Amino acid sequence: MEKVKVFLSDPQILFREGIHFILSGEEDFEVTGETTSNEEALTLIEANPPNVAVLSMQDKKYTGADAARRIKRSQPSIAVILTLEKKEDEAVFAAMKSGASACLPKDSEPEQLLNIIRVVAQGNSPIVEELAAPGIATLSLAEFDSLSELSEHMYNLLARLSQKEVQVLGSLAGGSSLAQAATKLGINEDVIRRHLKQIWNKLVANDQAETVIEAAQKSLLAIIRLPLRKEEKPGEYVSRTEFEEFKDKLMKSLLGELT
Repeated sequence: MEKVKVFLSDPQILFREGIHFILSGEEDFEVTGETTSNEEALTLIEANPPNVAVLSMQDKKYTGADAARRIKRSQPSIAVILTLEKKEDEAVFAAMKSGASACLPKDSEPEQLLNIIRVVAQGNSPIVEELAAPGIATLSLAEFDSLSELSEHMYNLLARLSQKEVQVLGSLAGGSSLAQAATKLGINEDVIRRHLKQIWNKLVANDQAETVIEAAQKSLLAIIRLPLRKEEKPGEYVSRTEFEEFKDKLMKSLLGELT
């Protein structure tokens, strides 16, 4: 049987070694690397991709959400599990948007950890179930609402909730269980779960899109703020005059290349 390759990253050495010890007692796991830094983890994971990466959400230089986001963008087949000091709504929601397949409090039982690793290694995403929690459902509704204006300015490139998805989240945010939400909406629980999976996919897609938009904005501003003459220094803000000078210089350069 082919073993599940697991990479571990956590600044708390004893905690990380504890996970390593637990995994070493199982025949279906192989720890292929470990480190105390998520930043270093990204380099090691790129060189030797595992099936599952277990990363710490708390990292001074590179949060687990940032690391998961980058891994899922470049190597989407790798399942990411983020470990949390405390299971708080904001931390879980950040993990969810990053594309992580699961998040797990550090005080979880070993059997729960082993089960989660096996589940995500098979391509499942138990983090979707977190959307059933009232606090997470409320954060999700607020997230899509806050992005609606940005989406309009970006030619509606960002994903929006369908009417049924809004109803599902609204019911869960109000404290209904999956069974109660299904009854209220006249659908079964399997349909509710499919809606939650689709909502999670949209959250991840929008998060990745926001990252690209922010990077594009910074790149454009960096270009505009380049000094027009050697003796000038880039300013923190761009005036209309500076922008017009930049535009004229750019057009002259382009016309010169064409002729």
